[in-house]
Amino acid sequence: MNIADFSMDCFSLKGKAAIVTGGNSGLGSAFSVALAKAGADVFVASIMEDNGATKKMVEAEGRKYHAVHMDITQEGIPGKVVENCVSAYGSVDILVNCAGICLIADVLEFDKTKWDPMVAVNLSAAFEMSYEAAKVMVPRRQGKIINICSLFSFLGGQRSVAYAATKHGIAGLTKAYCDELAPHNIQVNGIAPGYFDTALAADSSKDEKRYNKIKDHIPAGHWGNIADLMGAVVFLASPAANYVNGHILTVDGGYLVR
Repeated sequence: MNIADFSMDCFSLKGKAAIVTGGNSGLGSAFSVALAKAGADVFVASIMEDNGATKKMVEAEGRKYHAVHMDITQEGIPGKVVENCVSAYGSVDILVNCAGICLIADVLEFDKTKWDPMVAVNLSAAFEMSYEAAKVMVPRRQGKIINICSLFSFLGGQRSVAYAATKHGIAGLTKAYCDELAPHNIQVNGIAPGYFDTALAADSSKDEKRYNKIKDHIPAGHWGNIADLMGAVVFLASPAANYVNGHILTVDGGYLVR
């Protein structure tokens, strides 16, 4: 594309079909709505019951919304999610691996009963969803996979060794899949949110001392608003990011620079 041919239309997702795991709550809901606002139809897979709020916001944008109540950690379920999306919309153009959990305990109390479910949700499910989506994307020679990483893809993680380990893992998965899929014109990137007032960060946000300590570390001077993430997912899902690959975009108010 020549400079003169650049158009803001390259940020449009019109006609695209997007899967968002965990897409009916928290950050996942924001990602679902952002993709819809850019023109994509949205297919949500979540273990959480859908209360209809995300559906209402997506359909208000004139886009289609479909949700399945499925546990993507179970054998064969990621394949069924992809099959259902293809059946509903005809393709899978975008995959956002957003489903995640964070169990908290001191290191000597963080045993395998806490480790295993976090690895299953945060890492193994994202791998299997990516694998199944790639099987659709490779023959079509197009697609976007966006993994939701974390600041703890770069940092240690006190009181949740599995969270840090799985988020380092998802960053590695992002780079490995980029290396394999870039020749097929598929872009694989990550978003690393900083501190946002969501259910996942409830332990920190409800502790005033901890909340303020984190806030004071952020150059922007405040925790993030979930809407601050919406532009990032649209960019990485759009043709505007066709030469962005294997990158982890931090949206953290500058937290990592200190």
